[in-house]
Amino acid sequence: MTKQLFTVMAAGMALIAAAPAIAQQGGSTVTAATTQGPILAFSVSEEVRSRPDQATVGAGVTTTAPTAVEAMRLNAAAMDKLIAAAKARGIKAEDIQTNGISLSPQYDYNNQGNGQPPRFLGYQVSNSVRATTSKIADIGPLLDALVAAGGTNIDGPSFGMKDPDAQLVGARGTAIKAAEAKAADYARLAGFRGAELVSLSEGGSFGPNPPMPMVRMAMDAGSAKATPVEPGQVGNTLTLNFQYRLVR
Repeated sequence: MTKQLFTVMAAGMALIAAAPAIAQQGGSTVTAATTQGPILAFSVSEEVRSRPDQATVGAGVTTTAPTAVEAMRLNAAAMDKLIAAAKARGIKAEDIQTNGISLSPQYDYNNQGNGQPPRFLGYQVSNSVRATTSKIADIGPLLDALVAAGGTNIDGPSFGMKDPDAQLVGARGTAIKAAEAKAADYARLAGFRGAELVSLSEGGSFGPNPPMPMVRMAMDAGSAKATPVEPGQVGNTLTLNFQYRLVR
């Protein structure tokens, strides 16, 4: 009995779905279309470029000693000076993060061609931190201070925005207007009356300037000129994905 009832109900639902939808509005009859137009899918991208409001620099020290313990001890003392120099330039403790520590034995392989085993030289330790600051104008003096404090491995700066999404408020409206015009143009060229928005999704990417490769830097402690740094601009790209149904 239950199975038969379910079959009848299912058949009734199929009949309703197959029939055109009819609505009465003020004596007029509106019948929904039984067929749908093709779907047009495309993306619109808008890029916003502006001066960065934060920067990140990397700095580290490399030490070598006959034993691993001694190499680590020397490195720790050097890193303490480096971190203190960063804090002295106004970098907050929460904006300084250890980027990596490595310990490895070092060998001299120059005698291998004579059948001699590689000569053990000692242990090398590399330690680096990354510091983020909103003081863009202070990047050059910061780099100089880190080198003066014993930093030998410097990379960056990489520039960015604290709130990249805030740049995109106006870009969204521009992208939507461009999409509406594009969909209307496609509909006209394809012989349709217009286009109706079916779906909209957002994707995008924030493109900070790439950091400089890691380099070893040397500075004359008596030099009064700071390392020149040009922040330029950073780009934030918004991509909106649209689907429109073409209607006759």
